[in-house]
Amino acid sequence: MDVIHVNFIKRAGLTLVAKKGRTALLVLVTTAIMLFVLAGLLIRNAANTATATAKANVGATLTLSQNRAAAFKTMRSSSQSGSKPTLTQTPVKLSLAKQIARIQHVASYAVTVTTSANASGFDAITTRGTTGGFGGRGPATTSGDITISGVTSTASATAFNQKTASITQGRGLTKADANSHNVVIESELAKQNSLSVGDTIKLKATTGSKATTTLTIVGIYKAKSTSTGMPGESDPANTVYTGYGLANQVKGSKYVNTADNVTFTVSAPSQVAAVKKAAKQLINTSKYSITSDDQNYQLVKSSMATVSGFANKIVWLVAIAGTIILALIVILMIRERRHEIGVLLALGEARWKIIGQFLTELFVVLLVGIGLAAAGGKVVGDQLAQQVVATQTTQSATTGQFGRPGGPSGQGKQLPGGGQQTAKTNQAAKQTKLATHVTVQALALLFALGLGIILVAILIAAAGILRLQPKNVLIE
Repeated sequence: MDVIHVNFIKRAGLTLVAKKGRTALLVLVTTAIMLFVLAGLLIRNAANTATATAKANVGATLTLSQNRAAAFKTMRSSSQSGSKPTLTQTPVKLSLAKQIARIQHVASYAVTVTTSANASGFDAITTRGTTGGFGGRGPATTSGDITISGVTSTASATAFNQKTASITQGRGLTKADANSHNVVIESELAKQNSLSVGDTIKLKATTGSKATTTLTIVGIYKAKSTSTGMPGESDPANTVYTGYGLANQVKGSKYVNTADNVTFTVSAPSQVAAVKKAAKQLINTSKYSITSDDQNYQLVKSSMATVSGFANKIVWLVAIAGTIILALIVILMIRERRHEIGVLLALGEARWKIIGQFLTELFVVLLVGIGLAAAGGKVVGDQLAQQVVATQTTQSATTGQFGRPGGPSGQGKQLPGGGQQTAKTNQAAKQTKLATHVTVQALALLFALGLGIILVAILIAAAGILRLQPKNVLIE
């Protein structure tokens, strides 16, 4: 090996050992810079991973229901012809739902049927200000005091899926309960009537033969929502869950094998458009409409895009600030070592070798700084990432409830579906807890950035070395 090369490398090592205080300062500054650069890289990688995971796992839904716009148009046409306007209800045929379920990328589907009945032998919950009936709509002769929610399973029901209701005793309903007489009731309704799992209740239909059906309680759930006491509002505790087959039976014989709406879960949000297009080819669009909802994925994507952008800013800001700080330190270091540099120049040492010595010193310091940053990068990255995600979740939830972020209760225009938006925001937030991981790729990128920083810092400081004249330095 060339002796001259060994000499400037040896000088760098001897200087680092001899000047322990200065070396410690350089290590401390470099470690701090590398730590925050690594934290930014880890947060960005975690955000990208979370987005990819959401794309694969959060899923999206398509909902098949009556085309209400077309139904209202038909109703207005009949009104103009002189007949009494009547909105025609067109339930979804389950045979059609099964056809759509066979489309590629449709993972599953859930059926929803809603109707009402009257409590027989037990009392419904009465809230001050309510007028009874099914949500206060219609006369008591056609609407009952108990709301029946027929579902494929309680796990697929919106309230349970969004964690606004949970089973506290017994079990929930499954696909096997579709045509059974099993029922899940709310805890307050159970307490008022001293009911428990295994007991039976009777519901009397409000239409048709008005037959009474005996149901067996297999589960009790707790609803987080409560009645506001508004006139015409039915208390949430009066909602009972049954299989959709039984709900149709109570609703009337003409509703057998139908649903109010059917929700299809698409395995990947990227396939929603393709599945929707294929489904439209199977349905009569004058009767039915199919709408998409990939809101969970979009919430995750939007939140993670903000987090990733924040991480990129950290990387660039710290890199620029680090370059400036290291450049200043090197410039001060060169000024302090002017005599040493003058002697070396007088002895014939090439200027680039002197610059190489400073570069070698910083390179060793960089290796130590990267090692220390790798040890603490995950801790700093996790803490910083969760604070950013929490901030984004709070902002999203606030925006979901009110027309302007940060609007206090009762102020600002409320967005449509604000409550559902908040629930979905919270659900998405649970699915986007970032977990940072120190990977070989992240350390390699950190090393490349760190090397770039010290190279730029040395180049900035090199101008001072190139201007030095050994004679003038030695005379001084």
